[in-house]
Amino acid sequence: MRRRWRRGRSRRERFAAVLVLCGLAGFVLLVYVVVVLGGGVLIGHTSSPHVGLSVLATAVVALGFGPVQSWLEKIVSQLVRGGRPSPYDVLSRFSAALTSTYANEELPARMAKVLADGTGAAGAQVWLVVDDQLTLAASWPPGAGSAAGPPGAGDVPGRRELPVRQAGDLLGVLAIQERDDVPLSPVEERLFAGLADQAGLALRGARLRAELGRRFEELSTRAEELRVSRQRLVDAQDAERRRLERDIHDGAQQHLVALAVNLRLAHTLAGRSPERADQLIAAQGTAATATIDTLISLSRGIYPSLLADEGLVAALGTAISTSPIPAELHATYAGRYSAEVEAAAYFCLLEAMQNAAKHSTARSIRVELRADPDLLTAIVRDDGAGFDPGTTGSGTGLANMRDRIEAVGGTLTIETAPGRGTIVDARLPDRRKD
Repeated sequence: MRRRWRRGRSRRERFAAVLVLCGLAGFVLLVYVVVVLGGGVLIGHTSSPHVGLSVLATAVVALGFGPVQSWLEKIVSQLVRGGRPSPYDVLSRFSAALTSTYANEELPARMAKVLADGTGAAGAQVWLVVDDQLTLAASWPPGAGSAAGPPGAGDVPGRRELPVRQAGDLLGVLAIQERDDVPLSPVEERLFAGLADQAGLALRGARLRAELGRRFEELSTRAEELRVSRQRLVDAQDAERRRLERDIHDGAQQHLVALAVNLRLAHTLAGRSPERADQLIAAQGTAATATIDTLISLSRGIYPSLLADEGLVAALGTAISTSPIPAELHATYAGRYSAEVEAAAYFCLLEAMQNAAKHSTARSIRVELRADPDLLTAIVRDDGAGFDPGTTGSGTGLANMRDRIEAVGGTLTIETAPGRGTIVDARLPDRRKD
């Protein structure tokens, strides 16, 4: 079948040559008729050809033969090739594309189009070697892509491939897909080879642009990763600073407030009940030691040792024992929780007890710990004066408690009203410690 088609294409080419010859013969005959016969009629010499007119006709034919032949070959070639440009035109357009100043990034696409138009192929692709890998740079018609796979992927019927090299360096591959049962003619094969020979410089430039584009993307990605990393460091530093600030505010400050209140109380009792004042002052030594231990723990960036070693109930029991207001602990659960949940509950409850001692004028405080399914509930109740949340607003202490609880996925609600005391209710996820 392929041989029959090749013979058929050869007959078409011979037919085109015959048409050109016929056209040239007609051109010679036309010149003879117009110059010799027509000129003889004008000068009244019709008996025999005039020598001078014959010389003039010969000169006209000699001067116009070449241009007429080129014009006829172009017209007949377009007719025979189905309107496609001649190989000469294809090479001219390809050279113009290589030297045009506006090609640049669109050059591979222009190369693929010229390649498909010049060879009459069903599709054409331009492949680039970028970072030692073949990459599809352009295809024609658009969207044809790499349906047949990269060059060398397999024996695809009708697929032609030619490597593009420059100074021994493989720059890329030009590939075309022949139309069904229409192989390339010898002229088109030579055209294909000529295009591959001329494409070296263009593909080198295209490869450099592609490599620079990849490097730019990599640098952009690394710059973004560096920016995100720096932002994480800044966020971590801010978070640690806020954590330390909350721990000092909710932990050490609570002990210091209790110590100050108890010392004032001892001063008041000194004149009326010296024995009771002495007992209260002696108890403050233990409170001062607990305060020092808390500050040491915070300075080392860890939780209070009792909280870390024995858990939430033991740590709260010690904190309640130094409270300036009578307080009691009711715990209805056993076991340990994750360090972040225990710390959030511990410092939130200390902050609530400190607020009650400083602002509520309460006579007693009740601390509750309850383990519900998948939930740890921590509550502080006082019988103090309460306040109006709408007019008092949220101070630093309340904001710290809310931030701390929400940081571990919990929720915080505050129920209070003037003359009705205050309830601080924290609900934390039940993440048990293994």
